[in-house]
Amino acid sequence: MKKIFWISVFTLFIFPCEFSFSQAKFPSFIKDSLDRYIQRSIEKWEIPGIAVGIVKDGKIILVKGYGKRALNKAEKVDENTLFMIGSNTKAFTGTVMAWLDYEKKCSLNDKVVSWLPDFTMKDTWVAKELTLTDILCHRIGMETFQGDFMYWTSNLSGAEVIKKFGQLTPLFNFRTRWGYTNAGFQIAGECIKKISGLPWSEFVKKRIFEPLKMTRTVALSVDIPKQENVASAHTIENGILKVIPIPDIDNLAPAASIGSSAADMCQWLICQLDSGRYEKKQMIPWPVINKTREPQSIRKKENHPFNKTHYSLYALGWSLMDYEGREIVSHTGGVNGFVTSVTMLPEEKLGVVVLTNTDQNYFFEALKWEIIDSYLNLPYRNYSRLYLNYFKNIKNIENEQLKGWTDTVKMVLKPAFNLKEFTGRYSHEAYGNIDIEQEGTKLKMKFEHHNMTGTLECLGGKRFLCTYSDPEFGIKVIPFKIENNKIRSFILTVAEFIEFTDYEFVKK
Repeated sequence: MKKIFWISVFTLFIFPCEFSFSQAKFPSFIKDSLDRYIQRSIEKWEIPGIAVGIVKDGKIILVKGYGKRALNKAEKVDENTLFMIGSNTKAFTGTVMAWLDYEKKCSLNDKVVSWLPDFTMKDTWVAKELTLTDILCHRIGMETFQGDFMYWTSNLSGAEVIKKFGQLTPLFNFRTRWGYTNAGFQIAGECIKKISGLPWSEFVKKRIFEPLKMTRTVALSVDIPKQENVASAHTIENGILKVIPIPDIDNLAPAASIGSSAADMCQWLICQLDSGRYEKKQMIPWPVINKTREPQSIRKKENHPFNKTHYSLYALGWSLMDYEGREIVSHTGGVNGFVTSVTMLPEEKLGVVVLTNTDQNYFFEALKWEIIDSYLNLPYRNYSRLYLNYFKNIKNIENEQLKGWTDTVKMVLKPAFNLKEFTGRYSHEAYGNIDIEQEGTKLKMKFEHHNMTGTLECLGGKRFLCTYSDPEFGIKVIPFKIENNKIRSFILTVAEFIEFTDYEFVKK
């Protein structure tokens, strides 16, 4: 979702647009096979549009668009088409925070409360000890995506996100393990505002977008639909690819809200791969770039189906791993309707950006590996086929499970109580309220902080099948808890694209 597109696939008719490329020498795969590879794969994956950029030795080797900006429309994707980049936003936030540290305006070891005195958490000791580095490298103690159901496309403000974050109980002890926490970057954004005197969105524009001539790039999701040449967001609902609204996620802006193009992201990569220089000028101090790549958190032992890799770490908005003896600095991003990847091999002076306008694909990662392998003179592996088989297997399992649930609904099994007994207001200490009303033979959930509903159909007894009106939240089984022959609560879960953990809502 959101944020990072959370997959581990290793353990697991388009129209070419105008493009530009340098005359530098590049691998035969890029020169002779890339277009055909993408054209073949994009149809199989049902991806409306893709933009790709490759930077090598300080030059843009290729920047090109494929396919359409929107399903069933004629406008083509080109190198300047705007996509949401999701959690690739985080590297920009980590960079500006490291820059403020470099300028001695703060220290990355500063406690969050030194800049946000009202910041609280359930564990007051953790609240007092939490540092700027902690929130940028996901070592707070939260499970990956924990709390995101509350925030994602909700009506909460950024300040309310931080407040509700503090009301959650972390699943793990402080600093004991890595857990991807989007709200941490919202906290970082508020600290940047306090330290610099500028809102995060203005600061990142002034320090990075403008100097690097990223003229198509916008910091806030609310501004993306106002631009020209914008890729529409797509997802799959009931097996059919459809256009969905560009999500408003500005309450988590420093984590995921930037919109950019392949051409603009190539400028970012050129600067990153030349130690902060751009057009022969030092735009970002090298110590700042270097600081963002210093390992802070251990993620896991990385695996690859073909080639050598050993570890996976996290720095300040960048993931780090080794690959065939080289360091890879990268990130992925996923928000409603988009998944993207940004990857660098600093020792090879190689950078790759892949932007796609559907959130139902792994091709954005497959293409990245194909390009990297071609530059490292490794064998052609057809990652697209490998990833597509994995993707289809997952979807088949999900579809079989859903069919089982829907077949059970058709059996018209009786609930444990009269439907009227399930209605009322239910509350979660951090999120707030969900109201359940009866609509004929079904129940309807209405959310205090989301403009969506959940339709509940009985699976028999105390279990209901919940179909969220927002397809990103999925279709899930909602069990109710019974105590003393009365309905006490229900357990809410959503699609893993949003959050892995669950929430207990207690009846008032």
